Amino acid sequence: MEGLIASEGLSNVIVADTEIGDVRGDEGFYHYRQYSAVDLARHNTFEQVWHLFIDGSLPDASELSEFHSTTAGLNRLPDELGGVLRTVSLLGDDRDALAGLRTVLSAAGPASGAIPLWDSDEATIRHDTLRVAALTPTILAALHRIRSGDEPVAPDPELSVAANWLYQLTGHRPDPRHARAVEQYLIATVDHGFNASTFTARVIASTGADVYAAVCGALGAFSGPLHGGAPDRALDSLDEIARHGDAVAWAREQLAAHRRIMGFGHAVYRTRDPRSELLREIAVDLGGPVVEQAVEVEQQVTDVLREAHPDQPRYANVEFYAGVVMDACGIPRSMFTPTFAVSRVVGWCANIAEQAHSRKIIRPRARYVGPAPTR
Repeated sequence: MEGLIASEGLSNVIVADTEIGDVRGDEGFYHYRQYSAVDLARHNTFEQVWHLFIDGSLPDASELSEFHSTTAGLNRLPDELGGVLRTVSLLGDDRDALAGLRTVLSAAGPASGAIPLWDSDEATIRHDTLRVAALTPTILAALHRIRSGDEPVAPDPELSVAANWLYQLTGHRPDPRHARAVEQYLIATVDHGFNASTFTARVIASTGADVYAAVCGALGAFSGPLHGGAPDRALDSLDEIARHGDAVAWAREQLAAHRRIMGFGHAVYRTRDPRSELLREIAVDLGGPVVEQAVEVEQQVTDVLREAHPDQPRYANVEFYAGVVMDACGIPRSMFTPTFAVSRVVGWCANIAEQAHSRKIIRPRARYVGPAPTR
């Protein structure tokens, strides 16, 4: 093992080739296949981007219509899982939404006849990835409504993914401006390189396990506060600052106590997070007192961080404005991270399908640093 170099967190270690996308942290740019992700969020629908991830191209009108027909028939929960859904809803609250989703998806795999990727052809893999991604918002919204004392709302085949998500959460047809804002957020967060959850999904896929198993593993990684569990915590920080009354003093106190300021800094970006820039524009367009506070706080906290780390500036990341946008669109704070999962599951599924083309298991090594063994 001598001579091997360990990279903490696998930072900058290349573990695979991909055609799905890339994150260029030094440039503040990321893309899905050959398209700027931010441009796609500005000009395209979530269904078009979903097709891009799964089938490799932006669809023409005929392909999009066929894609709508296919996915619209996959987002209804099998009747035999209704009891599982209600049982899971009794085991926690919305803070446990991702755990509930994992449990129901684990049951949905056998109920849907899922087979290992190792034994699947391309058509089967495509069907299973579309099925998991289509089921995810239905399961999450149903868990939320049951826990709130309401009946689940069946998805409306006439609505887009984003509009359906808001409809199934609230039981009311959403304001088109809110549906579009959420759609842009979903598009902006489908994929973001080999982050912890995506890598987890690919590791599990490399074993030949089924799509449901790989997505459930990704959800486990995603639930951590350093990953998908951050949007609501960023909004919590805004609440703390409002109670404190002084954003600059609050930020300095956090740094002095060696506490992380949620919603700022990123593991890859060394410049401004392009997702945050996009979401700030969306938030400002929606307006409201929370948005005004967020814009002011962002600048003040950024200045404090620049003062403390002049050589390593830290800017607002996607989680900071994600929570602001979702709050403005009426999504309960407890459902911020589940909303993130509604988009990211599409990226996981694309990575799972790509990984399935390889027949080699992902098996890195660790450098042993314990006591010398006896022989």
